[in-house]
Amino acid sequence: MDEMLKIVANVGFPIAVAAWLLVRMEQRMENLTAAIAELREAIITMNES
Repeated sequence: MDEMLKIVANVGFPIAVAAWLLVRMEQRMENLTAAIAELREAIITMNES
């Protein structure tokens, strides 16, 4: 039982940190995707002129 608690303690923290980072990065990725789409539209509009 003690060994199982050690495994959870050693593995649980990195998993929690990774999950937290993924949640934070999701918003940034959405913002980057929107910016790229906006840039694409601007380039298309510029080429049509």
